[in-house]
Amino acid sequence: MDELIDILTPEGKLTGKTALKSEAHKNGWFHATVHIWLFTLDKKILLQKRAITKKVFPGLWDISVAGHVGAGETILTSAKREILEEIGLELDEKDLLKIGTRIHQVKHKNGIKDNEHHHVFITELKVPISTLTIQKEEVDAVKLFDLDILKNTEKFENVLLARFHDYYCSIYDKIYTEIARKHSNLK
Repeated sequence: MDELIDILTPEGKLTGKTALKSEAHKNGWFHATVHIWLFTLDKKILLQKRAITKKVFPGLWDISVAGHVGAGETILTSAKREILEEIGLELDEKDLLKIGTRIHQVKHKNGIKDNEHHHVFITELKVPISTLTIQKEEVDAVKLFDLDILKNTEKFENVLLARFHDYYCSIYDKIYTEIARKHSNLK
């Protein structure tokens, strides 16, 4: 879906300009996205299988939920909207723990230039995945994997991308720390 997004400076500041997502990808303009990683307290990570019709990484098991921040939209509003759209889960802002922002610059073979500021969140998945409603245009399936998959991407074909191994390891560390914190609070 081609949506209107805010154009950012390479440092992540608003320029005051907007463009269609397709224009930003064609011209390599920086823009904001959200990544939301959902985990369970028994050390599982929810991954989504990207729809085969996606222009980038089709059919890949990827981030639980991800998407572009709409023009004029706040980061948290975007994160909540993407979660609701892609997997049918409604969360409160307090459920989302922001763990950082990462600059991502990739030129794809199809001509798309992804210059993005990823706003990265983690949150506990508290419902069975059978209750999730996936958005067929974006997502082919969702599945729980052992959390360790984030550190062992090279062992699995079509699950995450080995070239982003450091990113996945940082996600693993943040989730593992959050799980330990939640377990200590339960005692």
